[in-house]
This record gives sequence, C-alpha cells and structure tokens, in this order.
Amino acid sequence: MTKSNDLNMSLVPFKQDACVVAVVELSQSNWLVAAAVPGIERQPLKKLEPDEEALLRLLHRWRDESAGKGHEINRIAVAYEAGRDGFWLARWLLRHGIDVQVIHPTSIAVSREHRRAKTDRLDTALLMRAFLGWLRGETGHCRMAAVPTLAEEDAKRPSREHETLAGECTRTINRLKSALVRLGIRDFNPKLRGAQGGLEALLTPEGEPIPPNTLREMNNELARLAFIRAQMKATERARLERIKEAPNAGTNSMVQSLTKVVGIGIETADMLVHEVLARDLRDRRAVARIAGLTGSPDESGARRREKGLSKAGNARVRRGMIELAWRFLQHQKESALAAWFRSRVEAPGVRKKTMIVALARKLLIALWRLVQTGEVPRGVVLRQTA
Repeated sequence: MTKSNDLNMSLVPFKQDACVVAVVELSQSNWLVAAAVPGIERQPLKKLEPDEEALLRLLHRWRDESAGKGHEINRIAVAYEAGRDGFWLARWLLRHGIDVQVIHPTSIAVSREHRRAKTDRLDTALLMRAFLGWLRGETGHCRMAAVPTLAEEDAKRPSREHETLAGECTRTINRLKSALVRLGIRDFNPKLRGAQGGLEALLTPEGEPIPPNTLREMNNELARLAFIRAQMKATERARLERIKEAPNAGTNSMVQSLTKVVGIGIETADMLVHEVLARDLRDRRAVARIAGLTGSPDESGARRREKGLSKAGNARVRRGMIELAWRFLQHQKESALAAWFRSRVEAPGVRKKTMIVALARKLLIALWRLVQTGEVPRGVVLRQTA
C-alpha cells in the first residue's frame, strides 16, 4: 500500500507536456546537465561550472524555450545522485521553486558486464531513464533520499564528531602500545593520566632508557591523546548543556525518553534519535531497513539460503544497535525481549551471533515506538527520575 511518505515512487501526477525534466551529474570540476524539454525533439546536454546560479538560469532558459513552442510549463523536476555534495543544492533549488529529488546511488540498476562503459554522458542517460520512470509513479526504477534541513544535518554532528574522536583516541593508544612493545616494554599503560611523566623512567629489557627520538615521538602522542580527550569532554558537555537548557525543544525530548531506559546512555540515545528515530518513517520495516538489519535471501528454484545482513543502511546505527543489544541483555534481563532471545538461543543449532542481530532489529523497532508513541517495551526497567 502506498503511503504519503513513500519515496519509492512519485505521488504527484506527472504531465510530461507541462514539465521540464532534468538530471545533473555532479563532479568536483564540472556539472553535466541533461534534460527532456517539451516541444524540443533533441535532448539538451550542457556542461557547466559548479555554479548553482548558472544551473538555475539554464533551467529557466529551457522552460522559456518550451513555452515558445506553445507548451505551458508549470513544473521543473530535477534529480541528482546523493554523494559528496550532500543536500545543499537540493535545499537551494527548493527555495527557488524547483521540484528537486536526490537519488540513492545504489538504487540505480546498471549493466552487469565485466567492463561496462562508464562516462558522464552515459550516467546522465541512465539517471534520466530512472527518473522518468519514478515520475510516472512506477516502482523499481530508483529510490529517493529524504532531503534534511540544515538544522537536521547539524544535529547529527555531535555524535559523529564524538565517534571520530573516539576512533582517533583508540588509534593513538594503539600506536603507543606498539612503540612500547617494540622496545620490549609491556607493563606500562599509556591510558593512565600520569603516563606522560612516567616515560622517562622506563627501561628496556637491556637496561637502556627509551631512545631520545622515540621518547619525543611518544610524548607527542601522549599530548595528542590528552588533546583528543579534552575535545571529547567539551563535545559531551556542550550536548548536555543544550539538552538542559531546552529539554522539550526539537528532538531533546526523544533523547531524554531513551536515556530513561536502563542500559542506554546519552551518547547512544543522541546517535539513535538523530540518525534514525527522528525521521518520518512509514512503518517498522522501514525502521529496520534504514539500519541495514534486514536479511538478504538468495532463492532460486529449490535453493534456499540466507546471505546475511543487507548492510545497505546506516552503518553507525547498525554498529550501535548490535552493541546495545548485548548491553540490553545485561541490564534488562527480565524484559520480554531478553526472554525471547534466551528462548531462541537455547534451541540446538542456534547461534547467538545470528540471534543478536534479530534482537537488535526488534529492539530498534521497540525504541522507535517508545519515542513516537510513548509505548514502553514490556518488562523494560526505566530509571527513576529525581
């Protein structure tokens, strides 16, 4: 059944004689624009410098040319693939009255030849065929991405910045440990607060101090580690202050609803809300699919097998939900979801790794219902408010 927020097909009636259809192949050096213009037999193809004003002038020129041929144009539909440029161009065109769509790149069917030809001209033709099919209301041609507002994109930055800083912290610690092991030193923990002052006292198994160049490098690494940790603390403080100042503004109420669940912290709650739960998703299947927590069946004739997770969704949400599922089993042992997991893994031949993914999918849907309708999952323990 088609729903109002279904982006797999267009819900607006398409009148091809009254609509200029254009697709844009974006790159860093230039933009290639192809169009289907009513009243013009040729399909225009124009290469532009990366300039939104020039693109808008080109679209208006094609509209005027079509009007000169006797066609009353009441719609200009533009599409481009999601990529490095993000959604700024879509937002800018929408403000100037252009009906713009952003196509999921993986939803475009391409030739499976071993060495298929690929040029910008061929890509625009492929995009045009898929976009026209989508405009006609046919499913299966391509899927569109929801265009977020600038504020919605900015709300994702704290959790993504924290994830990046945590990765940098881990890489720095691993480099320090590797440098110490290379010298035969295994009883020193670089994660301790006083680690920087203790390097000079360390001795190798040969009784020699750490060489001067290596010591300088390791001190620099420890200083970098302290700087990264300070940035992480500043990010966490800024997020807590934002929620404290306006607890009911925007998505802050959703974050607080999740943090009431024992086992979910502010970092996980903030990531889940801004990456998936705050979006306008049509049903529970869309919630699971956006995290890539759905299966990939491979069926042909009598053969039936499962290839594993589709991994086509948000990798951050998928990783976070797998970790949360294991943590949920420890903190919510009496919940219905934990009981369901235990009943499944007790059966012979059932692997915990397989079932933890199923639990993560069920848990994500339950959390989505919690923030959308306030329905608390059965048996889940909530934190007592002060």
